Amino acid sequence: MRIVLSNIGTFGDINPLIALALELKRRGHVPVMALPAVYQPKIEPLGLAFRAIRPDIDPTNNALVEMVYDIRHGTEHGLRNFLFPALRQTYDDLLAAATQPERADLLLLGELNYAGPLVAEVTGIPWASYVLAPLSFFSAFDPPVLPPYPRLARADKLAGMGRVIKRVARFVSRKWPEPIYELRRELGLAHGPNPLFDAKHSPYLVLALFSRVLGEKQKDWPANTLITGFCFYDADAGNSALPPHLEEFVDAGEPPVVFTLGSAAVLAAGDFYEVSARAAQRLGRRAVLLIGSDPRNKPNQPLPDSICVAEYAPYSALFSRSAVVVHQGGVGTTAQCLRAGKPMLIMPYSHDQPDNARRMRRLGVSHTIQKAAYKPARVARKLAAMLNQPKFAHNAADVVAQMHGENGVKTACNALEALYAKTKRP
Repeated sequence: MRIVLSNIGTFGDINPLIALALELKRRGHVPVMALPAVYQPKIEPLGLAFRAIRPDIDPTNNALVEMVYDIRHGTEHGLRNFLFPALRQTYDDLLAAATQPERADLLLLGELNYAGPLVAEVTGIPWASYVLAPLSFFSAFDPPVLPPYPRLARADKLAGMGRVIKRVARFVSRKWPEPIYELRRELGLAHGPNPLFDAKHSPYLVLALFSRVLGEKQKDWPANTLITGFCFYDADAGNSALPPHLEEFVDAGEPPVVFTLGSAAVLAAGDFYEVSARAAQRLGRRAVLLIGSDPRNKPNQPLPDSICVAEYAPYSALFSRSAVVVHQGGVGTTAQCLRAGKPMLIMPYSHDQPDNARRMRRLGVSHTIQKAAYKPARVARKLAAMLNQPKFAHNAADVVAQMHGENGVKTACNALEALYAKTKRP
């Protein structure tokens, strides 16, 4: 089958698609990656077909990232100021990728590609959708943490509170999808269901690309949802080795504390790495700072030999050799920590991160610290408490055992092949 895989987002949103595309290619299919142009240098070396879609992402635009990761209005800003102004361009680009030079047999769409369901509806091409975290379902029976209203989450056990949280989310965002409705009218389509909560899920197949340790299927999820397990990929254009200086550092002593902000929040790091370096020194532990490509993230203070700085490292090669990981709570980073069986200290920004942080706390594998409280003394105390209490490491090992047997890539690809067999034309 010719399958177009498409989304708009960070590497955390795209890496699972890369994992699926590589497996589909191995099985003899023709995957086409329809992504923002910034990802082309990472995709083409893998031997995968690439089609650029707009809007592109400027990896140096710190102002945009800071706006999108604002805890109160980040999601709204990301949709109304970044994705929706380019909606027609996204539609045109994806339509071309889905029909030229030949028609796709199947589409696999991430929830941030709001033009995708419209392309599927106009062309009649069967499609599957995917989500990466339980937050995306906004279940009344497993209510999420809404970043602007975290206090609601404290009352989620009260009767009916899950429905209240769900209604609040729909009410607050009720005007956001108007550009989608405008494009639907322009294309001669009916008004349709809510694009932010309902229409983003495929009527054929919804792939929940996360482990059951994050969340079990709820009765208000789409009926055709399949929880697959995590789909792991974190190589850099195929290179999955640690940088040589980092490999040497990790190999030279006790497991370090790793400080990272993923692939997007790292562009809005503020003083995170400066504080982290001071916390590591207070703690008296070896540490790794993954600072990204922004030179402003390098701590100004002279660093001792016990702290190693690197721009990037594949988490799969680093986390398993760490003592604890401090991160922003993105689902991709969280998944790699769970896979490595390591405790976490999570400093969430926005979107799904506060909800992921709460789920990790419930598993007994993490502490949460808010950005405003991220100070050297407090960070050092929390890390010391986690390192000195064996229960965190024991709980993390238990989660690894619970995830044993999950193969997200295989399960998802099997489901896509079954959908193709069910819907393919004569």
